[in-house]
Amino acid sequence: MMLQDRIALVTGAGSGIGQAIAHRFAAAGATVVAADLDRPAAEATASFAPERIVPYPVDVRDEASVRALLEHTVARFGRLDILVNNAGIGTTRDLHETELDEWENVFAVNVRGVFLCCKYALPSMLARRSGVIINIGSVAGLIGIPKRAAYCASKGAVVTLTKQLAIAYVKDGIRCNCICPGTVDSPWVERLVALEADPVAARRALEARQPMGRLVRPEEVAAAALYLASDEAAAVTGSILVVDGGWLAQ
Repeated sequence: MMLQDRIALVTGAGSGIGQAIAHRFAAAGATVVAADLDRPAAEATASFAPERIVPYPVDVRDEASVRALLEHTVARFGRLDILVNNAGIGTTRDLHETELDEWENVFAVNVRGVFLCCKYALPSMLARRSGVIINIGSVAGLIGIPKRAAYCASKGAVVTLTKQLAIAYVKDGIRCNCICPGTVDSPWVERLVALEADPVAARRALEARQPMGRLVRPEEVAAAALYLASDEAAAVTGSILVVDGGWLAQ
């Protein structure tokens, strides 16, 4: 029970990595606010452990929505110990193919969403001089990947913001780290693969670019998040933890 009695908030908790993190944190003893744009998906995540997981709808692009989420969390539980900024979207276009509204929407979710959640989570953490922020980045924020212009740029911003937050708040007892997964076996990847002319071949190509020859499982990212959220990682801040099946080692 590494997170016994901790209060955690996970965005994008309705599926994939976010759902796996919410479940892992709850199993480790935390009370988890599972926030997602898709309310029924958040409720499905909460059904795993209704005594420990509370669903809440949020649009991380919208300041009022994020403020309401954080105010609700602190009012109900008295504090926030752990924030996991997981909500994110991607596109499959190179820069010359990317429309302005598509670019801005990716940044609204992936970057503005992280900014807003941190902005409204930090006052509670600062008041208690304690807290953990975990941002979910991507290997796409560390290297260039074809057909991922907006996604690479947005996740690069998340990586750098993580480092700034770590330095800015280290003396306040707040740690901030970033997990950069490789290609994760998630509903988003399933949708991308389904759009290809040969979905089976497309999936095999995604698996092949990771030396382990398979996609990363959401539960493996959740295990990394559990470590960073726990006291076992008390000396870890400003770090980028890559979970990619060896992709970046090539």
